[in-house]
Amino acid sequence: MDRELVFLHAGLGADAVPYEQGLELQRELHAHRADGDIPDCCLLLEHEPVYTAGRRTDPLDRPVGDPGAPVIDVDRGGKITWHGPGQLVGYPIVKLDDPIDVIAYVRAIEEAMIGTCGDFGLAATRVEGRSGAWVTGSADGHQDRKVAAIGIRVARGVTMHGFALNCDNELSWYDRIVACGIRDASITTLTAELGRHITVTDAIEPGQRHLAAALGARRVRVASVTELLATPVTSSVS
Repeated sequence: MDRELVFLHAGLGADAVPYEQGLELQRELHAHRADGDIPDCCLLLEHEPVYTAGRRTDPLDRPVGDPGAPVIDVDRGGKITWHGPGQLVGYPIVKLDDPIDVIAYVRAIEEAMIGTCGDFGLAATRVEGRSGAWVTGSADGHQDRKVAAIGIRVARGVTMHGFALNCDNELSWYDRIVACGIRDASITTLTAELGRHITVTDAIEPGQRHLAAALGARRVRVASVTELLATPVTSSVS
């Protein structure tokens, strides 16, 4: 398998990354990937608490009053969501094959999230017309619950932004917004659904494995941005 996907753990736990710092790093790596200087890569991290509002965010979906965390407008698709401790965030920076098929890429990310949930024994699925990984309603009347969100941008043929898998994060943050602009569903976590504690650390290995498989790549791990920038591009197919 010629295609590589290089993973960088960019800040987890006590080293959670402020959103704007993570965005700056994404942009730097995106430029390098678009220029062909580095291989496909994926940042894995946790953020300090933040609300991010995608291009399609409705004003009525935004928090009213002091939400307790910054609200940052971003250039990805989708609407408003929250990031913070207990949530595994992944930013794949991947050069898409021609002809570019954004929907197929989103489906691949969904497949990776569904597979990761499955490794813990949670049967997640897709919901037609809605991106992400979902736990669908059950016989006791529970509404559909989103366990992983996806929001991306493609520029110069290279992806930015990505996914957020809820592991053991505090769900009350979502009470202050209309998450993803969806009013007839709710947000959940692996921990809440399974009744046992699933941490971000627990989710990293299966998340990497399923993402690499969904993108048809082999996994490579680097320890720093400096090492990533020095990683050779081993294939022109990326």
